[in-house]
Amino acid sequence: MRIIGIDPGLRCLGWGVIEVDGSRLRHVANGQCVSAGNDLAPRLLSLHGQLTDILASHQPTHAAVEQTFVNRDGAGTLKLGQARGIAMLVPAQFGLVVAEYAPNAVKKTVVGVGHADKRQIDHMVRMQLPGAVPAGADAADALAIAICHAFHTQTAGRLARAVQAAS
Repeated sequence: MRIIGIDPGLRCLGWGVIEVDGSRLRHVANGQCVSAGNDLAPRLLSLHGQLTDILASHQPTHAAVEQTFVNRDGAGTLKLGQARGIAMLVPAQFGLVVAEYAPNAVKKTVVGVGHADKRQIDHMVRMQLPGAVPAGADAADALAIAICHAFHTQTAGRLARAVQAAS
């Protein structure tokens, strides 16, 4: 299984690709898609193009995106939601089902604490993916999202097999 994790952002969208073989995780690639300028439409188009190239290049079989948290700045939250739309649209265009995870669920899965800081996430990503060097905090978050999806997919698979065996 090859998973792309995506940390949505309008200025900087983090992405990370991992491979899962049983309980083994392997880092494939990571990076950050950056958009510049003040006009929203060209920035969204730039993110769409960059993310499309990444999916075409790395060919993931699964996708996971971090859910957007709502903050006091309604306009900022709305713009982030539009970047999140791109993060969900591109994998869907490649025929992938997109899983969504709350930020605290990702942190709890990867670090063990639901309110971990960026430094702790980066550290645990490097521990769980030896040799991985995240391109930045957004890329580390994206790798954490991919790790979270791997864990939840494996757990769901074990549960399904146990239920089937009990039937």
